[in-house]
Amino acid sequence: MSNRAVVSVSTSPETSQRLDTLARLTKRSKSFLANEAIERYLAEEEAFVAAVKEGLADADAGRTVSADTAREKVKARLSGKSQSRSAK
Repeated sequence: MSNRAVVSVSTSPETSQRLDTLARLTKRSKSFLANEAIERYLAEEEAFVAAVKEGLADADAGRTVSADTAREKVKARLSGKSQSRSAK
């Protein structure tokens, strides 16, 4: 058996009931479902923190664009008119 750590959380009765119901419907344990949820949350938050750090590093290095330029690029992307690399 692999090493496991125990984490205890408090939640609302409604959330606890939802977890119970989902565990029963999916034939999974509440621990399995909670661990999956925590893993997904951590992955998303870690990716967000990494993106913020990357953005801050870009800003510190002067790799920025004006709000107007950013708006133009987004509008072009949404309309399907991708700008070429040389036009940036």
